[in-house]
Amino acid sequence: MLARNGTIAEMSERQTRRATAADIPTLARTLARAFLDDPVAQWSCRSDVLRPAVLERFHATRLRQIILEDEVWTTQTLSSAALWMTPKRWKTTVRQDIELARCLLHPRLIVRLPLIATGLIGIERRHPPSPPHWYLAVLGTDPAAQGRGFGSIVLEPVLEQCDDHAVGAYLESSKERNIAFYARHGFRVTGELQLPRGPKIWQMWREPHR
Repeated sequence: MLARNGTIAEMSERQTRRATAADIPTLARTLARAFLDDPVAQWSCRSDVLRPAVLERFHATRLRQIILEDEVWTTQTLSSAALWMTPKRWKTTVRQDIELARCLLHPRLIVRLPLIATGLIGIERRHPPSPPHWYLAVLGTDPAAQGRGFGSIVLEPVLEQCDDHAVGAYLESSKERNIAFYARHGFRVTGELQLPRGPKIWQMWREPHR
């Protein structure tokens, strides 16, 4: 009986659903933990003490922006999330950029804002304008839940839509070791970006699987 219950619980844990506004606080904490050692996060906020709170604010803001598109996918336990931007809607607005910049309004961080803004603008300028595609803005799994396939699970709903409608997908990987993970899902490296006085980022594109 215990084994059966354990199997049912595991199956339920691996089910995906669209996130709601009520999930934002928990998912923001999940993504903050997931990106704590991310090279771009470390470049943006060098302070190990400040970074967790800064990341939580940033991801809460990004979730509020993207969840309006109804394409934030998560697990039942909110241990992993994929934040997708729909085709032709990937570009952030001036208002959204200001909201994100406010996450760095701290006396110890504000001096780096011009550098960070320059780097992020450079990334957006290199974003492929066409053909229409889904943009994976954020994918993160709580470190305590990594290695269990949750990242793959939350990717699948939109990748299936890409294949069904013959639409491509695009992302930027901030960790070289994640390239192989994305390659297993059909993405390939199409370019590299160098942030000013910062880390490298890999652009990746996925053709639909027909």
